[in-house]
Amino acid sequence: MHDVSSVSEGKQPPDLLSLVLALRPADQAEGSEPTPTWWGRAAHALLLRVLREADANLAVALHDEEGPRPFTVSSLLGPMPEGRLAPDGSYTLRLTALCREVAERLLQAAQDGGALAPGRIVELDYRPFRVTAATWQDGQHRWAGATTYAELAAARLASGPPVSRQIVLQFTSPTTFKSQERHMPIPLPELVFGSLWERWNAFAPIAFPPEVRRYAAECLAVGRFHLSSRAVPMKEGGMRVGGVGQITYVSLNYDRYWMSVMHTLAAYALYAGVGAGTTMGLGQCRRSEEHTSELQSRST
Repeated sequence: MHDVSSVSEGKQPPDLLSLVLALRPADQAEGSEPTPTWWGRAAHALLLRVLREADANLAVALHDEEGPRPFTVSSLLGPMPEGRLAPDGSYTLRLTALCREVAERLLQAAQDGGALAPGRIVELDYRPFRVTAATWQDGQHRWAGATTYAELAAARLASGPPVSRQIVLQFTSPTTFKSQERHMPIPLPELVFGSLWERWNAFAPIAFPPEVRRYAAECLAVGRFHLSSRAVPMKEGGMRVGGVGQITYVSLNYDRYWMSVMHTLAAYALYAGVGAGTTMGLGQCRRSEEHTSELQSRST
C-alpha cells in the first residue's frame, strides 16, 4: 500500500499529480445498458465529489473559481462493444492536480481505504465501478507522475547538456483552443505553449515571462505530424471538435534558455493538459519520444 510519505520521501510534497485509476464495472448487468459516448463530465463530477468529502470548502472554491482550475480529468478509456460497458472489461480513468492542496487530497483518497483506494466503489454517470489499482508513481504507468514545480523546472533549466531543438507532443483526447471568439482545433505552437504558460503562471510559485508566447509564435514551427479531428458531445446537443494525434515542434531560431522553458512546459502538459475543456476530459496530452503513445489502460 502506498502512502503520501512514499511519494515524497526526502522531497517536498508534490504540487503536481497524475493519478491513474484502473476500474472494473461493479454491476455485471451494466453491459446491457448503453453508455455515454463521452465520460468527461462524469469524471469531473467524481473528482469534485471526492474533494468535497475531503475538504468541502476547497471543493466549493474550485467549482466557483474563475479562470484556470487546478485539475484535469480524462474520459473513461476501455472496451465499449456496441456502445456498452464490457462486464469483465478493464477501464482507465486519470485525474490530475496542479496545486498542492488538490494533490494532497487526491493522494489521501487513493490510499489507506480512501474514496479512490483499491477495492473501493466509485460512481460514474450513476454506474458503479470497483477500483482495482491507483497509480501515481513514475515508472509504474506512462501517464502517472508526482512532482513539484521546482523539480520539473530544474530538470530542464539547470545547467547540463543543451535540450533538443525538437519537442514531440501526443494529444490523446480532442484538443481545441479558444482563439478570437472561436474554437481552433489545430495545435499551433503559440496556442499550445500559450495555454501551458497560462496554467503554469496561474499555479507555479515562479512565473515564466510573457515572451513565451512570442517565442512559440515566431521561433517554433510544426514539423512532422499525424493528426485527425474528433467530435465530443457537449451539453444541450452541442458538439466540440478537437484534434488528436502526434505533432513535432521544431525550433527555427534555437536559444538554449527559451527551448529549456518550452521543454519544461511540454513536460507540464502531463499534468495540466492543453487547450480548452481540460476539466471535462479534453486536451489530454503528454510529451513523447515515440510514434505510438496511446493512453493505455495498464496500471500496476
